[in-house]
Amino acid sequence: MDENENYFDNINKGNITPERLPGNEKGSGKGIFLIGMTVGIAAALLVVAVCWLGISIQNSVEERENISAGVELKEGSAVDSDMVEKLQILEEMVNKYYYLGEVTDEELKDGVYKGLLSALNDPYSEYYTAEELASMMEQSEGIYYGIGAYVSLDTATSLPKISGVIEGSPAEEAELRANDLIYEVDGTSTYGLSLTEAVAMIKGPEGTEVNLTLIREGESDYLELTLTRRRVESPTVEFVMEEDDMAYIQIVEFDDVTVDQFAEALAMARGSGAKGIILDLRGNPGGNLSAVVDMCRMILPEGLIVYTEDKNGKRDEYKCDGSREMELPLVVLVDMNSASAAEIMAGAIKDYGIGTLVGTTTFGKGIVQQIMPFRDGSAVKITISAYYTPGGKNIHGIGIEPDVVCEFDGEAYYASEDHPDNQLEKAKEVLREKMK
Repeated sequence: MDENENYFDNINKGNITPERLPGNEKGSGKGIFLIGMTVGIAAALLVVAVCWLGISIQNSVEERENISAGVELKEGSAVDSDMVEKLQILEEMVNKYYYLGEVTDEELKDGVYKGLLSALNDPYSEYYTAEELASMMEQSEGIYYGIGAYVSLDTATSLPKISGVIEGSPAEEAELRANDLIYEVDGTSTYGLSLTEAVAMIKGPEGTEVNLTLIREGESDYLELTLTRRRVESPTVEFVMEEDDMAYIQIVEFDDVTVDQFAEALAMARGSGAKGIILDLRGNPGGNLSAVVDMCRMILPEGLIVYTEDKNGKRDEYKCDGSREMELPLVVLVDMNSASAAEIMAGAIKDYGIGTLVGTTTFGKGIVQQIMPFRDGSAVKITISAYYTPGGKNIHGIGIEPDVVCEFDGEAYYASEDHPDNQLEKAKEVLREKMK
């Protein structure tokens, strides 16, 4: 604001008389002429401004009324005429005043959709842009570009966390650990982000670098790690024949490719003469309901696998005919990062008593989400129901208690190049007893 504007403000407030204006010394005819000319111009401008403002307001109102008239608004909907009008006003404010760069119409629309889902206060319900949905589907097929870490959401801190790493990946080479909290990605805070948003920040083109700021239990300060992204193949099932004719099968996620991989692992176990099986679900964040149901049909007896109930009490049951019931002694490893679909499998195994659970209490995610696509390639993932184990238990917020409690000794595991796994050793001990 310049000096003359300050003077006119004070005149309007009655603080300065015309005689004190610059160039209007007492007795100066030139000052009187300037005052008259200035007042006249100001009055003319005021009339024009008022007319322009009135026309603008009228046009804006008419435009909003015309837009609102073309939208069929449902009675009782949050999207009413007041909301439409307010959104348009907010858009005008952003376009007129927002300082930190341009925002496209598409970005504003996506923000509205994401905001609507965030109002549910449900970390599992979210909106996907077409690009985000394509990226997620790519990862479910087992190949993507990133660091090779499984990431889940830590609901206690609202931060993403590492739930596991893929062998031979940049994450393993950088010595990322399960339960490392991802505080920042390339200097940007991850607090409050959805899992999709956090993962999108970590993934990227092959050969590019990403800097992670981590919070690790037992460390007094943040850890800064720089990783180079590369093509990652994510085998979701690992099979190893252990000593004493024990087969070890690890399931790291329940994706589209996991069903066939699990069937192959079971066939290899039987073909190798396995007399008992250790099924490792530690760090498994879950995945597709259809995948875990198909896999449970390969090991469970006849009966319910899981059932769901929606908000209206509608019940959907998923059953097994028992034709491929597991005939070998079974031990299942679980921990605090075993969630969702992993808990469906672990819960069914425990309820039917066909296996012994070893480890620590599972995560406790007993709700089901469904992805609903739109014609433009975007989609919404929304919580639609709760699931129950065959015995009628809903474990949401509770988790599944193991039959044999065994805390993971992380200090011993990471302190040695041999990585001794005390939970796995306990599982072998329990399985030996079952195999006798």
